Amino acid sequence: MVGGLSWNFLRNRSLFLGSFSIGFGAATLMLCVCQRVSALETQSQTNQFHELELRSREGNSKYFPAQANPSTHLNNLDTHLVVKLSDRQVYVYRLNKLLVSYPIAIGKPGWRTPIGTFRVFSKEKNPIFKSFKTGEIIYPGPDNPLGARWIGIWTDGKTQLGFHGTNQEELIGQPVSHGCIRLRNQDVIALYEQVTIGTRVTILP
Repeated sequence: MVGGLSWNFLRNRSLFLGSFSIGFGAATLMLCVCQRVSALETQSQTNQFHELELRSREGNSKYFPAQANPSTHLNNLDTHLVVKLSDRQVYVYRLNKLLVSYPIAIGKPGWRTPIGTFRVFSKEKNPIFKSFKTGEIIYPGPDNPLGARWIGIWTDGKTQLGFHGTNQEELIGQPVSHGCIRLRNQDVIALYEQVTIGTRVTILP
């Protein structure tokens, strides 16, 4: 009887330990799987963060053109733009030779286009317009005040000034802007192709 009890006890103890080992192994496996899933989720979130961070660094803002460091775009810097506000013209020079000029609209009284030397630091096709007064957003199309192209030459980190097209080509030649230099859409498209990041721009009275 004692022998029978001993055998049953040992057999049950072995079964219990076997079950415990299997259960512990399954639990360990589940823990490893959970940790792996958690690690993958964390890595995925990290990758998404870096992807967003890179997009942010590239300046692909929803409302404003992308900015860039002129020192990283040194090709085709033989082109030089000269804006003569009194002539209402922008002149395109290459190697000091005049290639072409385009009529422009300039800043109105109280919002005069700044005089000085600048560099092109941003370019954008079909820009999105956001009014600094009302916050209204106008997407690319015939009603967009920025027209077909944007070429940025100045910023204080919040607002920007530059060359752009227009949805009111009849106003070209007049002082009507908030400081920007407006061109007819066909002209700003042509100018866009002749400049690069870093192109020098001189604005004269």
